[in-house]
Amino acid sequence: MPETTKQKNPQQNENAKALLTIKNVSKSFGGVQALNNVSLEVFPGEVHGLIGSNGAGKSTLIKILSGDIQRDAGEIFFRQLPFVVHNPQEAYKQGLSFIHQELALVPKFSILQNLTLGLPKATRMGLIDWKTEKKRVSAVVKKVGLKQALDTIVDQLSVADQWLVSIAHALMHKCRIISMDEPTASLSAEESENLFKLMAELTAEGVAVLYVSHRLDEILRLCDGISVFKDGSCVLRTNRGEATKDSLIEAIVGGKINTVSLVTKSQADKPEILQARRLKSGSKVQNVSFTLHSGEVLGIGGLVGAGRTELANLLFGVDKIEDGELFLEGKPYRPKNPGDAIKNGIALVPEERRTQGLILKDSIDFNLSLTNLESLRITKGLFFLNTKKSARLSRDVVKNLDVKTPSINTPVIDLSGGNQQKIVIGKWLNRQMKVIIFDEPSRGVDVGARAEIHSKIRELAAAGTAVIVISSDNEELPRVCDRVLIMSFGKISGELSGKEITKEAILYKSYERGE
Repeated sequence: MPETTKQKNPQQNENAKALLTIKNVSKSFGGVQALNNVSLEVFPGEVHGLIGSNGAGKSTLIKILSGDIQRDAGEIFFRQLPFVVHNPQEAYKQGLSFIHQELALVPKFSILQNLTLGLPKATRMGLIDWKTEKKRVSAVVKKVGLKQALDTIVDQLSVADQWLVSIAHALMHKCRIISMDEPTASLSAEESENLFKLMAELTAEGVAVLYVSHRLDEILRLCDGISVFKDGSCVLRTNRGEATKDSLIEAIVGGKINTVSLVTKSQADKPEILQARRLKSGSKVQNVSFTLHSGEVLGIGGLVGAGRTELANLLFGVDKIEDGELFLEGKPYRPKNPGDAIKNGIALVPEERRTQGLILKDSIDFNLSLTNLESLRITKGLFFLNTKKSARLSRDVVKNLDVKTPSINTPVIDLSGGNQQKIVIGKWLNRQMKVIIFDEPSRGVDVGARAEIHSKIRELAAAGTAVIVISSDNEELPRVCDRVLIMSFGKISGELSGKEITKEAILYKSYERGE
């Protein structure tokens, strides 16, 4: 990989003054220590990596910096001045921008409206002068490489372009520190490279980047400084060239870990559960055919935008099939909606867990009950639920998946990303599903939780459930799948099995056009 950031850590310059200084910051929730005397410095032009397991304290620190929550103790200085903010708007005004994994753009606003949101605008005869505003944003739009028309509605953009809009919005506010949370989780390799180049340009101008990611290869490549969090403490502070992947993993988990290779094998001799013939839906899914066997883990790889999620949506009844046929256990299957799919034994763990898989403000127990309402009713035909049975089932799921939570009554929004993902998976464990589709199951999930999710997938397959795993992580598919289909331009461009399943083979076939 070519380097796209500075080789020298800014801290090695004795005359450099820290842009952000955090001293002994602590925060607790309900008696549980979320941050414990955390100290670190971020310098102008530095890419500073924040890594650690879900729930290690990274998000708590970011929320304190953004003003979403207040620290209990400690000091923060920005540009050598005491730093206190009470909400993200105040943080913006001070010069800090926070780009979260779930991008905080206004989806029905245009690019121009999003870029100027929260800023005073030029007016003419009492109305906003959008022509002047276009000229005003032109330099920033050019800097980030955004090529879409400024009147394009944001929810029509790709995830990569939405990231560019978010970065451009931060530059419009003249922010000197930009926090990025899992920026490449939904980007293709080419899109990620473009983002890295933009980061290099920004840091060359003195902008600092807080880079939060579970992708350790990116951390080692991009970051000048790295802070590792564990159990609310900063357990390791290291610089570019001093860290290795093994040393970072050991710091994250608190010691050496044994990697367990999951056993995969051909399931072609097992009964066919699902068969697709020449499925078509718009330009995203074209002439797709495949079979899925009982107890098989079938991976679907390919670049972002290849049609993988759209295929999952067809199988789960989210989108309509325009042409082609589906068979479930040999019988015609054409789901009208997700409820119909669930009744037929098809489940989906969606890519966007926070918006599509969870009701964040409700409890763990509430979320886990949603897919089991029929079995939890006290009397058939009435809506009243057996709360004792619901609580028992929820506690079983929490124990089974090792969800880190004080109680099943904890709101899901208070859980870490990895534990939220476990709840989305757990919703289906008390039902006998024939097929479970996992769309990006380890997106934004730490090393430990990822291994647990992979083991659960193999456990489900061993019990006879047919599993589909959609992933942009070309190292994940060889680890967990018996067979992998590659999608490209809405079609199947290749199939790999056994020892053929390598990240290099997946990437190669991802660029081929399907038949």
